[in-house]
Amino acid sequence: MNSTAGTRRSRLTEYAETAVPAEREKTETRRSDENISLPSNENSFTRSLAAELAHARRELAARVGEFRRTAVLVPVDEHDVPLTGDYGGVCWIFAFSDETALARYALARGEGDREWAYQRWLGARLLDAAVPAVGAPCGVALDVGGPGALFPPVAGIVPDRVAVDVTEEWGAAK
Repeated sequence: MNSTAGTRRSRLTEYAETAVPAEREKTETRRSDENISLPSNENSFTRSLAAELAHARRELAARVGEFRRTAVLVPVDEHDVPLTGDYGGVCWIFAFSDETALARYALARGEGDREWAYQRWLGARLLDAAVPAVGAPCGVALDVGGPGALFPPVAGIVPDRVAVDVTEEWGAAK
């Protein structure tokens, strides 16, 4: 039985979930004529999915924790307002792990010849102060255009009061 059948989920929570594990991808890409052995006990399959999900949540928490402790570069305009972009109804504050990543982004935009002003911020400051200050659904995009990461406005990443998957009235996941 699916315990979330009647639960309304935000599309944004999908950002927080990890991709399909490699082993499951291999199983799903097999031809239909291949002999596939399925677990004989439905509960063992459920337990393995639960274990995968628990592992993915631990990995996400570790990545968020590492980001929170890391100083990143935040490009700013002449008024010290961080560079942002909108995608999927969410405002994303752009942050970069180092000057090389920022330079790659500038070159990709065709703006590599101009000077880029930036400030150094802790990831925690971005998630706890900058994101709520936007006043709309907002997350952080690290190393845009490269092998970066998205930190969406969901519980466990940003403060619950601005997370899109938490209701103010109940303080519970939507």
